[in-house]
Amino acid sequence: MAVAESTEPAEPAGPTEASAPATAEAPKGRRRVGVLMVVALLAFLIDLGSKLLVVARLENHAAIKVIGDVVTFQVIRNSGAAFGMGQALTVVFTMIASAVIVVIWRIARRLYSLPWAIALGLLLGGALGNLTDRLFRSPGVFRGHVVDFISVQHFAVFNLADSAIVCGGILVVLLSFRGSNPDGTVHQQGGKTE
Repeated sequence: MAVAESTEPAEPAGPTEASAPATAEAPKGRRRVGVLMVVALLAFLIDLGSKLLVVARLENHAAIKVIGDVVTFQVIRNSGAAFGMGQALTVVFTMIASAVIVVIWRIARRLYSLPWAIALGLLLGGALGNLTDRLFRSPGVFRGHVVDFISVQHFAVFNLADSAIVCGGILVVLLSFRGSNPDGTVHQQGGKTE
């Protein structure tokens, strides 16, 4: 009987150890990589389709007025970054876009937040859209000029990939200010006790 009593306390320890890994995984919820990929694919395809259309229909033609002279469609080949800056640094911008894609992919492995998935999907789709131009458009690989076609008076000429990047970036900033993390957790701002 003394032997039977010594084995009884050992049995409850087994289920406790088995349930520990299950509770460690449960709080995370569902990963949102699928959402990120769908948003990125949509942003990329919409950008690519719009560029193919405007190059076929608008290049070497007069600008099309969308909202008077304020917003027009006209094809511009941009070798630089946004607003035409850094036109001699096309290869550098290609490397930066590639690095952004790698960083987003690394973050995606621990992505559990739906808003973060949408934001990163917009950034990824926009980066892929402009990187595609850098790789496959003239004058050559890593030096290709990005097709911009939305012209806003007194502002800039840009494309839908740029719009996706800006929207994704704004969403990332807003989520960061709210304390939201890509893994679905919320961090508290230290030092504020109001």
